[in-house]
Amino acid sequence: MTTIEIRNLHKRFGDVQALDGMDFTVHGGEMYGFVGSNGAGKSTTMRIALGVLAADSGEVLLDGQPLDDDSRRRIGYMPEERGLYGKEKILDQLVFLAKLHGVDGAAAKKRGTELLDALGLGERLNDKLDDLSLGNQQRVQLAASLIHDPDILILDEPFSGLDPVAVDVMSTMLTDRARAGVPVIFSSHQLDLVQRLCDRIGIVTRGRMVAEGTVDELRSGGPLRYRVGTRARGWIPAGASLVGEGADYVILETDSADNDQAILQAAMAAGPVHEFTRVVPDLADMFKEVVQ
Repeated sequence: MTTIEIRNLHKRFGDVQALDGMDFTVHGGEMYGFVGSNGAGKSTTMRIALGVLAADSGEVLLDGQPLDDDSRRRIGYMPEERGLYGKEKILDQLVFLAKLHGVDGAAAKKRGTELLDALGLGERLNDKLDDLSLGNQQRVQLAASLIHDPDILILDEPFSGLDPVAVDVMSTMLTDRARAGVPVIFSSHQLDLVQRLCDRIGIVTRGRMVAEGTVDELRSGGPLRYRVGTRARGWIPAGASLVGEGADYVILETDSADNDQAILQAAMAAGPVHEFTRVVPDLADMFKEVVQ
């Protein structure tokens, strides 16, 4: 299966260090969520992979070989900014883009029609792009990234501005491509969606990869916190600290999993305990912890 490797990329714009050793690998069949705050370096990384920008140092490899103009034709890219022609018919645009990738005209028309049908736009294929809603324009942008049946998909904020139905349609399309063995990389600020869709996630800040792994790995790597259901107060043992509380519970943080029994015993000695659970952060909480 196809593999894309981002190796130790550095990029500076004047006084701004946009990338500072960016490094990760995505294998065929993976959905990879590439997340970070605005300005973290996500779009710069994608543009270097596509050859739009040149890195100051580092390299991008496709199946172990440096990317060149020919191998970049294997990539399907969906930019954050819509880049299609507003006054042209959407099927005509897809056919034109496919031909640029060497696809025969008849095959391009068939492929474009199938993609628009799958995206719920089969009845709009002769409409001009400007006649569509912004959400439907986003669907056409996805079709443009898929029209040449790419071996890799790189998408910058593909779900931005979409309603829930459109999100489901596009999610299904991307999941199907991953199941067919395509590496799918996408950036998004919608962390609940990233958590639901992605096999692995990379969290970026200030041009560096600061955390990477499966959702479960990232969440279990967060701070050790326990929710203790009790009304008792003043019993917190050594090695634990209070980080939250309500009328009938407290949340404690500790630096060692070995302290869990000490916490439970101290709570039970202070009064009735009706709950004792590990608090596993969701991706949004984990993101906040990592990027601070």
